[in-house]
Amino acid sequence: MTHMSQRRRGAVRSEAARVAILRATAHLFQASGYDNLAMESIAAEAGVAKQTIYRWWPSKSALVAECLLEGLLMPDLGLPDTGDVKADLIAWTDRIFTILREPSGESLVRSLIAAATENADIGRRLHDSLGTESSVTGRLADAVEAGQLRDGSRLQEIAEALVGAVLLRALGRIPIAAGDAERLVDTVLGGALAR
Repeated sequence: MTHMSQRRRGAVRSEAARVAILRATAHLFQASGYDNLAMESIAAEAGVAKQTIYRWWPSKSALVAECLLEGLLMPDLGLPDTGDVKADLIAWTDRIFTILREPSGESLVRSLIAAATENADIGRRLHDSLGTESSVTGRLADAVEAGQLRDGSRLQEIAEALVGAVLLRALGRIPIAAGDAERLVDTVLGGALAR
């Protein structure tokens, strides 16, 4: 009986440690950015050994990506549904541009790219969360059903083009001007809009 309760406590402790590590990473990332984030600092803030972190995450970028996927680093980026897909995409893109204007937003993009290049699984998970399985693709599918986009529109490609363009602008540190979100959405939707 004692042996079983010890095992249960171990599993709870492990989950508690995982959550503590993710929260510590998010806090330190937001306080000092990706470049200044150190595994030693994360371990100290989470109250765990550095080896515990490496047991679950092979690198700093993988840990930051996990924080992002758990919703600990950025506000919810769900795509609104006001009934006007073009206006919703413009508002969503503009919201992302606003986040990316902040230094922590730039750091986040760099960490995502680093995580995806270091680990193929992370790359696939990020692709799924930002592109193929995201609220963008689902919202586009709803727009086809509502007659706002043409039947046969390539929804996955539209979502990937929009997200890819946003990431490229962030990586290039291209200044974002008023109206950029609208121009980008117009270009990406192109002939998909129902007339």
